[in-house]
Amino acid sequence: MNGNGFVSFTNGNGASGASGSNGKHGRGALARVNLPGHLLYDDSNVDREEFVRILLQSLRDVGYTESAATLEAESGYSMEEPEVQRFREYILDGIWSKAEDALSQLGIVDEDNLWDAKFLINKQKYLELLEARKTAAALHVLRTELASSSPEPTQLHALSSLLMCTDPEDIRQRAEWDGASGQSRHQLLLELHRFIPPTVMIPQRRFLTLLHQAHEDQLRRCTYHNTPFESTPFSLLSDHECNRDGFPGITTTVLLGHADEVWNVEWSHDGTYLASGSKDKTAIIWYIGLDSKKWEARLVLREHDFPVHSIAWSLDDTMLLTGAEHHIKLWNAKTGTLLRSMEEHTETVTALSWLPDGSGFISGALDRKIIQWDAEGNKKLSWGFTEIRVTDLAVTPDLTRVVSIGMHAPSLSESTTTSRARRNGGDNTNPSGNPATSIKAPENRCVIYHLSTRQVESSFKLEGELTSVKVSKDSQYALINHSPDEIQLWDLHRVRLARKFTGQRQGRHIIRSCLGGVNDNFVASGSEDGNVYVWHRDTGALLEVLSGHGEGSVNSVAWNPRNHQMFASCSDDHSIRIWESPPPDISRDVPGGRSHTDFSVSASAKGKGKTRQVDGDTEEIGPGSSSTRL
Repeated sequence: MNGNGFVSFTNGNGASGASGSNGKHGRGALARVNLPGHLLYDDSNVDREEFVRILLQSLRDVGYTESAATLEAESGYSMEEPEVQRFREYILDGIWSKAEDALSQLGIVDEDNLWDAKFLINKQKYLELLEARKTAAALHVLRTELASSSPEPTQLHALSSLLMCTDPEDIRQRAEWDGASGQSRHQLLLELHRFIPPTVMIPQRRFLTLLHQAHEDQLRRCTYHNTPFESTPFSLLSDHECNRDGFPGITTTVLLGHADEVWNVEWSHDGTYLASGSKDKTAIIWYIGLDSKKWEARLVLREHDFPVHSIAWSLDDTMLLTGAEHHIKLWNAKTGTLLRSMEEHTETVTALSWLPDGSGFISGALDRKIIQWDAEGNKKLSWGFTEIRVTDLAVTPDLTRVVSIGMHAPSLSESTTTSRARRNGGDNTNPSGNPATSIKAPENRCVIYHLSTRQVESSFKLEGELTSVKVSKDSQYALINHSPDEIQLWDLHRVRLARKFTGQRQGRHIIRSCLGGVNDNFVASGSEDGNVYVWHRDTGALLEVLSGHGEGSVNSVAWNPRNHQMFASCSDDHSIRIWESPPPDISRDVPGGRSHTDFSVSASAKGKGKTRQVDGDTEEIGPGSSSTRL
């Protein structure tokens, strides 16, 4: 048996030592235990040697060195071979020539991987020489070693530019490297793990990695899970499961400010404001208050000639965009001042999306145009005519793509292309008053553009009308409302359908769904039957059907980006409902999905006051100052 369990370093950062001084727990005092077979249990597929080696690593990492020595003696398994330990020593001690020579003994069979590993070692060597102001030696490494193993010329150019640095701190900052005395050598070991077979060199803290993976898998499987990973208790003795009672399934507030159907709601990025757009030609900015109970209507934005169907907050929440027919308006979200009106589009503006870097926004419309604007509302460029009449679009948070949906029907008559009742705020008739008819059924498509080049990355046909699209926070998924009665989740990386969500009703109206909760775990949607539907994103399981709205469609659902236990929905019944998890003293199984303590905040039609309704009684809660501020 080799002595690799008794050196002063391990396959992590812990130390290992020899057995006790009396030798009671040393390897020589224990007989090896010979067990049949190679599996940990007869009915498992876990290899016993791998399991023991990971245990040895974990015991040494946390300081149980004698226990590790005992296990090594009884099992007859070593954590790793002597050459692996020597290689680790060479890296941590900066003995670069021996470290490079040792690579050939570590089972790297792919020639490209071997060159990549050598490059990483020589890069560390080069940076340390520069840091020590040994410029001539560093230049020699650059020319003779890095140049021959560099995988990309751009990397070599970036490294050569560091020769101009005269200050070690400048080198560290420009190279994004913490120096020889920092953790750079340990980081180098982590990077080298990519090229060395795990059977030869166990990845650091492997047991802890497996535990984290098990935890994450349990959270993914928990259909009601809605708390951050780092704040979720984790027990090795039982599986994780969230209680349904903690899910936002009751109405805690009803916002009554609009005089007609409410078509859209959007939260500010900080989660303290909610904007709503209505068929009554107004948009309202609601303020939630610090305790989530003191709602008030802060502003009513009235200067619209048509129903308000599109809303978008600027990145810093200081400005709000509204779309009404072919008009776009930019508002100061703090004062209600109209900053700019834009009429570049010739047909209904169906989509407004701020760029995630705050530099401006993008609009899409039925006139087949996508236009980029700066943050002040000045037109930057038009993408020209697209292949679809855009019904919605979204910019991915990573600022790489624009996902658009719409209708491609070049032979469709003009009367037909403007006949969607809910989109334009009219009815399904043409100008003559007769029902609109089409020459050819429209082809509905999703078109994905590369944002910087504005080139089409992919385009695919979908059956049924497409009314809204939202993109997940990780930029991987697009959620598309699909008529009739279906919501689709598309994987943007693989450009394929990942999942379908069914149960809600959508046939005639624009329904806007959303992703929400921690890590976008949930899909929530309105429905033409007046209910709100919530599914688990990864399993597709229908979790909740929430009632409470009156007659007509629930048109839009928006999840609070900061408070994962809250979302909003708006309806044809002129109301907005705020959904939260029930307080400890309130049961969620109240008829109508409402708690006994819910209340409503009402903005008067003329914008001169607010009332609150509590258990059916109405009381005045303060006057407004003007026709635009409540």
